[in-house]
Amino acid sequence: MLIKNAEMLVDGNIAFGDMRIENGTIHTVAIGGGLTKINDERIIDAEGLHLLPGVIDPQVHFREPGQSEKEDIGSGSRAAAAGGVTSFLDMPNNNPSATTLESINNKINSANKSSVTNYGFFIGATPTNLNELQKAVGTREKPHNVDGICGTKIFMGSSTGDLLVNEQDALEKIFAGTGGVIAVHAEDEDRLKSRKPDFENRIDVAAHAEWRDDKTALIATKRAVELSRNHSHKLHILHLTSKVEADWLADNKGKLITTEVCPQHLTFDDNDVIERGTRLIMNPPIRYAEDRETLWRRLKDGTIDCIATDHAPHTLENKLLGFPKAHSGMPGVETSLPMMLTHASDGKCSISDVVRWMCEGPAKVYGIQNKGYLEEGKDADVILVDMENSRVMQDKDVWSRVGWTAYAGMEMTGWPTYTIVNGKVVHTRDRGGELRGNAISDPMSLGKALKFGIN
Repeated sequence: MLIKNAEMLVDGNIAFGDMRIENGTIHTVAIGGGLTKINDERIIDAEGLHLLPGVIDPQVHFREPGQSEKEDIGSGSRAAAAGGVTSFLDMPNNNPSATTLESINNKINSANKSSVTNYGFFIGATPTNLNELQKAVGTREKPHNVDGICGTKIFMGSSTGDLLVNEQDALEKIFAGTGGVIAVHAEDEDRLKSRKPDFENRIDVAAHAEWRDDKTALIATKRAVELSRNHSHKLHILHLTSKVEADWLADNKGKLITTEVCPQHLTFDDNDVIERGTRLIMNPPIRYAEDRETLWRRLKDGTIDCIATDHAPHTLENKLLGFPKAHSGMPGVETSLPMMLTHASDGKCSISDVVRWMCEGPAKVYGIQNKGYLEEGKDADVILVDMENSRVMQDKDVWSRVGWTAYAGMEMTGWPTYTIVNGKVVHTRDRGGELRGNAISDPMSLGKALKFGIN
């Protein structure tokens, strides 16, 4: 494949040029262009388009196994491809929970058959499954990297399913006895329990953020950081939402600790939650304008390392039950890049920033090999984006099986026109066509298990 006349994001700068792809790899990056067709090479004329690395979404919940009516790996990967996401890391809160090496291998095998994008999976921690964690990620003394296994996930506060590790002794054993990256959902379970009676009779959506307040998050974040330091263990703090956490981490982060933020927490505040209702209910919650602006500041100064979606699809029927009956979580894997490029178009950040946060950042955090950059020799996971295409997103435009979006009615700028995974086109979108775009190619042999390099 030969991509010509593109505005390429190379080494943090946008430069006009061409790119040649051979055997699933970026073969040539030609600043200034000038490449000519070889043999039966496919040519894509990218005039007016930006050529970017494929997005890596390091936190999705694709609901396989157990709740395929909401999402499975195949449908989730299709949604990802529509949004310019070429690799994802999937969480273990399934039914049953993915807490054994066998269960993770089952998910890898399923992805190999159904995923059109590249994939990695977290194994879930429980108070009693240290042996299974060690099978998957190794020990402190002998860590190992297995293709398709990205790390260990700990829910420190009850959010979903039966995954919860709150006891100090169990946390100490996991941090002391495992290799790889530990990713934590940081909310303090004791504070959640103690405060719950005060909110049991509230049916207004504002109660959600009041109950799961910033102190609940900060207590757990401090606790996780202490565990990381005491055991010299790589820690990733998932989905930061609050000013107090972000500011505290700016002074206390250290080299072993990384963190992320979600587009929804950079876009919405409590007023939007009141307006859009339970579509914007999630854990941890969307908070207040001051929190949102601090997250932006800490993203720009490097305190926050990357962006993830926390794609958590629930049926619209469930969401319409209202608060507090509706489940927490929202789909987002196919809207994350257009939303962030909209922020870039509006001057909130640059396209280079978006690539650093959504492509390079996740690759660095998890040591994902050969991804995240437009460089010769890297895997040919690339996207062409139309920054002149502004469209209003509606529920009917999504590929996610649940069929709705929290961004319904919002205009976004920067839609992927080509999503290319390992050198093969998997999704296209025409400027004047349906916003949903077109699914291309069969899933077999397209997506591959990601390779990781962190010990």
